Amino acid sequence: MELKKENNERINGEVILKVVNMTKTFGPVVALDNVNLEVKRGEIRGLIGENGSGKSTVTSIFSGMQPADSGEMYYMGEEWHPTSMTYALKMGVGMIVQESGTVPGITVYENMFLCETDKFASFNSKKGKWGFVNGSAMKKAAQSALDDIGAGHINAGAITASLDMMDRKLVEVAKVWMQDPEIIVVDETTTSLSQKGREIIYDLMQRMKNSGRAVVFISHDLDEITDKCDTLTVLRDGHIIRTFEKEEFDDDKIRMAMIGRELQGDYYRSDYDGSYGDEAVLKIENATYKDRIKDLTLEAHKGEILGIGGLSHCGMHTLGKVLFGAIKPDKGCVYVHGKELKNPTEATKKKIGYVAKDRDTESLCTQASIRDNIAIAGLSEFAKGDFLVLSADEKKYVQEQIDFMKIKCFSMDQQVSQLSGGNKQKVVFGKWIGCNSDILILDCPTRGIDIGVKQTMYQLMYRMKKEGKTIIMISEEMTELMGMSDRLVIMKDGRITKEFERSPDLTDAEIIKYMV
Repeated sequence: MELKKENNERINGEVILKVVNMTKTFGPVVALDNVNLEVKRGEIRGLIGENGSGKSTVTSIFSGMQPADSGEMYYMGEEWHPTSMTYALKMGVGMIVQESGTVPGITVYENMFLCETDKFASFNSKKGKWGFVNGSAMKKAAQSALDDIGAGHINAGAITASLDMMDRKLVEVAKVWMQDPEIIVVDETTTSLSQKGREIIYDLMQRMKNSGRAVVFISHDLDEITDKCDTLTVLRDGHIIRTFEKEEFDDDKIRMAMIGRELQGDYYRSDYDGSYGDEAVLKIENATYKDRIKDLTLEAHKGEILGIGGLSHCGMHTLGKVLFGAIKPDKGCVYVHGKELKNPTEATKKKIGYVAKDRDTESLCTQASIRDNIAIAGLSEFAKGDFLVLSADEKKYVQEQIDFMKIKCFSMDQQVSQLSGGNKQKVVFGKWIGCNSDILILDCPTRGIDIGVKQTMYQLMYRMKKEGKTIIMISEEMTELMGMSDRLVIMKDGRITKEFERSPDLTDAEIIKYMV
């Protein structure tokens, strides 16, 4: 197939992408079972389903990330056999992946033009060799693309590792957008973005729709996906269950299609008893770190769910790292049971667990197995003495966590990189719950998790509270903070601006004015 034509006619309603009888397995796990899907021009097609339902698998196949086992694909009326994501993007099929897709040690503009530096290189026709790359021209083009999507605050010349998670994601968005794609897959991208970042994505989706192109939008946020999408396809266990047209959208029917049953029990907490113990088990005192935390004092109590909220850059994500000892404050200290905390190793010994927002780089070793990721924090639970680890004991310990968290996998030796986002998060939870953590610092704990697993996580958090454990939940989702917290602290510009007690009368409008 030739590269996409510059003047390709765009007719709304025309099928731009077609998937026929697609199957994909990972070992004994059937990820896709004879899936058929059509995406039309001028359409924002939503994909929704529980973790492991096949959403990311089907989109990753037609985006060139991996091959199908069998089935056919057609793109713009011709057979479609993408050999890589780079090839697919050049042809007009772009995918913004759920997890990090940038190389940290190079500049933003180098990331944006990976595999395409020849566009800015001189060519010596006599020697038949490429010469120097015009870095300034590359940087200028990258900055123009960032400006075009509304992310002009990002410096194209900055080292990518210096950016926070949200801005790294916007770099990936700009990289895809500057290729003028015919179809874009947005895979759980909004979960890592602030409201400003989400508005950028929503605007680009609408621009795609208005220009006769197409978007495939994957999200676990039912309100978001029903608001933005024209059609919504539900997958469950590798099968397409139903496609809803806009006029058919109904939250209860969509949930039922997703999980095959009605949700049982409470979603958030049903009580408004915000009581907790008097003992302050974790405390940060007069702490300052660069411009992200400013003279901050806060304590968390035994048996408390302490919510910390604010806009993405308010400093709360940095605070989570400081509380775990991963970042040492420039001034001030963190105390656990009255004793100063110095580093993560000490935190782990003191029964503190930390679930990072960027789980793939900070909470997991994705190239290692489920077994290794869970066992690493639980050596004290199953090792004999300081050095002796019996394989049978380790396997039993890991299997208990897999069963308890209901992790979908074909073996504990399966690589974590092969799991869905929600199952990766279950591995992280299993790692810290298995070793009987008394204090859990959870940074965006339900990011990229389906509605059924979210309910399970919330119920688990509440149970741990009742057992006298301490939960510190950092989140950009106001509804879960209000729904779960005994006490809610709001941050802005590195400082605490307001504290709220649990109450049925608390509204997000009342909270937001202390965030902005």
